[in-house]
Amino acid sequence: MTSRALDIVAIGDAIVDVIATCDDAFLEQHKLPKGSMQLLSTQQADALYGAMGSARETSGGSAANSMAGFAAMGGRAAFIGQIADDQLGTIFAHDMRALGVAFDTAPLTNGHPTGRCLILVTPDAQRTMHTCPGAAHQLAPEALDETLIRDAAILFLEGYCWGPELPRKAMGRAVEIAHAAGNKVAFTLSESVCIAGRKEGFQGMIDGGGVDILFANEDEALQLTGTSDLDGAIAALAPKVPTLVLTRGAAGALAYEGGVCTDVPAVPVREVVDTTGAGDLFAAGFLAARCRGHGTDRQLMTGGIAAAEVISHFGARPIADLAELVRL
Repeated sequence: MTSRALDIVAIGDAIVDVIATCDDAFLEQHKLPKGSMQLLSTQQADALYGAMGSARETSGGSAANSMAGFAAMGGRAAFIGQIADDQLGTIFAHDMRALGVAFDTAPLTNGHPTGRCLILVTPDAQRTMHTCPGAAHQLAPEALDETLIRDAAILFLEGYCWGPELPRKAMGRAVEIAHAAGNKVAFTLSESVCIAGRKEGFQGMIDGGGVDILFANEDEALQLTGTSDLDGAIAALAPKVPTLVLTRGAAGALAYEGGVCTDVPAVPVREVVDTTGAGDLFAAGFLAARCRGHGTDRQLMTGGIAAAEVISHFGARPIADLAELVRL
């Protein structure tokens, strides 16, 4: 465990996940591309929410999911993200605190609603996501708790927030604070859809030394580098970040660190029910093992165990005892 007051402080979208099942016919009826992630306006989100069946609402967002998993494995975590002074904002704040994640960002009262992600899960476990960011993309540099960032050994950032101007500026300021304090910065690309239109910004951050630990899946790595194979993507990224972590689904995961590649197989899963949150929980497990001083192979395996747990049921948050599963 680190000697800092906190292991990790994360900055990301403060989103409430609204998860429901549906069949392929529902997706076709509403012209929703299966497996996609799309941004919705408040009006579009209201219309889709009204058409969805019975749903479960829980705090979500990529980095928030990671911090929930990290805390479940015994880590000391905090989260910075913008909510509104409304019902969903109350749900988000309560959930995070109940999970043991420190969360104290003041809610907005300017009319932007708390963000929500409408997640439709088909019988084949594919997730189709539609996000209305709302207040989440109003996170300004002034909302940062700079002391919190200095006190955390790792600053963890998500790609979803890197596009909009306000949260991008907030993240940039947070990176400056973290590195000035001698802390590490971890960054997850979050979703391949984030890369379109943000490629130059992502590359600028990586090329400029802003990232110490980069998380990506295979598709994201290919899109970011513009290469056609994984070896090419690794060759493009590995020299630019001290630690490169790539997930490959059923093919397992690997990490490049100090010129050494560590590769581990995927953790077996009896049944894949819902892939929502797999990458988020992988990052949580990897970082939890890292903060406890374990080696790279154990970090990768712990990430795989956490991801395997979350895809075995609905929702992006663990329901089993992760601390018992990973035994850090």
